[in-house]
Amino acid sequence: MSAAYLLRRLAAILIVLLIVSLTVFSITQILPGNAAVMILGEYATPAQLQALELKLGLDQPWYIQYWRWFSGMLSGDWGVSMRLSQPVAALIGEAFWRSAALALASLATVTLIAIPLGILAALKRGTIVDLVIGLFAYIGTAVPEFVTATLLLVFLAGPDRGFLPAGGFAPFSEGIGAALSHVVLPAATLSLILTAHIARQVRSEMSEVLSSDYIRAARLKGLSERSVVLRHALRNAMAPAVAVISLDIGYLLGGILVVEEVFAWPGLGRLIIYALQNRDLPVIQAATLVLAFTYALSNLVSDIVIARLDPRVRYA
Repeated sequence: MSAAYLLRRLAAILIVLLIVSLTVFSITQILPGNAAVMILGEYATPAQLQALELKLGLDQPWYIQYWRWFSGMLSGDWGVSMRLSQPVAALIGEAFWRSAALALASLATVTLIAIPLGILAALKRGTIVDLVIGLFAYIGTAVPEFVTATLLLVFLAGPDRGFLPAGGFAPFSEGIGAALSHVVLPAATLSLILTAHIARQVRSEMSEVLSSDYIRAARLKGLSERSVVLRHALRNAMAPAVAVISLDIGYLLGGILVVEEVFAWPGLGRLIIYALQNRDLPVIQAATLVLAFTYALSNLVSDIVIARLDPRVRYA
C-alpha cells in the first residue's frame, strides 16, 4: 500500500466529513424553532431573544454560521450544550470512551466466538455441527437488539434472579468485578447479531478456500490439517471477513443507540437520544460528526488490514 493511496483515503475522509457536516448543519437549521428560544424559554422577552441571537451570531447568513461552527469543530471549540450548560467536547469525550469500551468488548466477544464458529462449521460442513451453527446464525441475525436485550434482562437480571445488574455503568475505580458485570449484558446484546453474521461469512469463505486447488496440494504434500487450516486457509479466508467486520462497525454504532438506552449505559448513543429529545443542537451536530469520523476511520483501518492479509489486494 503506497503513501499516495493513504493520502487519497485521508482526503476522502475529510470530504465525507465535510459533506456530513453540511448535511447535519442544514437539517438542524431547517428544523422549526429558534436556538435562542430553546435556551431562554418561551417566556423570554423580544429584547432578550434579540440580544442572545446577536451573541450567538444567529442573525448572520447560514454560510457564516456554518463556517463558524465547522472551524470551531476543527479547532476543538465545540460550543456549549443548550440543556446541560456544559462544554460539548467534554460531554462527548466522556460519553465516547464509555461507548468505545462497550464496542470494544462486543468486538472482542465477536472475534473470539464468531471466527472459531465459522471455521468449525466449514470443517464440519454438512454435519449436525454445521447445521446447529447455521441455525444459530439464522436466529442471531433475525432477532432485533431490543428483543435480545429484553430476554437477557428477564433471565439474567430479573427481580428473582439478579445475576447481573439490569443497567447502569460502574467505573473501574469501583472494582473490576463491578465494572465488568455492567458490561456483560449490553455487550452480549450487541455481539449476538454480529457473531451470527460474521460466523456465516467466515464459514462461507473458509468453505471456498478449503475446496481450492492449493489447499488440496498442501494436503497432498503431507502437511498436518492444523497447518493447512491455520497457515494456508485462514489467512486467505480472513480478508473478506475483515471487510465484513469493518462494515459491521457501522451497524455497531447504530445498534449502540438502542442498547445504551435499554441498559441505561451513559455512552454516546444515550447522549444523542437525550440531545434529540431536547433539541440540543450543538450536541447533535458534534456527535454526528464524531460517529461519521469513527466509521470512516474504521473503513480505512480495514483496508490496511485486508492489504496485509491478502497480498493479491493491491492499492496503487
